Amino acid sequence: MGQGTTGARALRFVTSADVDVEELPWGPHEWLCRPGLTDARDLLLVRVRMPPGTGHAFHRHPAMEEIIYVVTGDAEQWVGEETRRLGAGDIAHIPRDTVHGTYNAGADTLVFLAILSPATFDGPALVDVSMDEPWRSLRA
Repeated sequence: MGQGTTGARALRFVTSADVDVEELPWGPHEWLCRPGLTDARDLLLVRVRMPPGTGHAFHRHPAMEEIIYVVTGDAEQWVGEETRRLGAGDIAHIPRDTVHGTYNAGADTLVFLAILSPATFDGPALVDVSMDEPWRSLRA
C-alpha cells in the first residue's frame, strides 16, 4: 500500500486515509496530489474547506497558474481587481503571478478544489499582497 509523504513510493491512487491535511487560518487544506504524495510534477490538487466569515486574502503565485472549482457553498472570488460570486460547479482561472483572493460569501462552509501548475518550481509558492494597495482597500 502507498505511504504518502512518509513512505518510499508515491501513490497512484489516493484515498481519504492518504490525504495530507494542512491546517491554515482560512480552513483545512486537504492535499490530494502533490510531490511526495504522488509522482505528479506538473499538477497540485488541494480541497479547501473554508468556514463562514473566512477567506484567503489577496496573494499571488509567481510560478503557478490556478483553477478554483467550487464544490459547495458560495465564493467571492477575485482575479486581479475583478470579482464574481461563484457557486457549485463554477470555476475561476487565475493566470500565473496574478493577484487573487477567495472569500466565503455564504453562511455554510465553502468547499472548493484548487488545481495549480506546475507542482515543482524555483522560488516562493505564494506571495501575500493583502496589505499592499490597492488590495488592502478593495474589500473595505
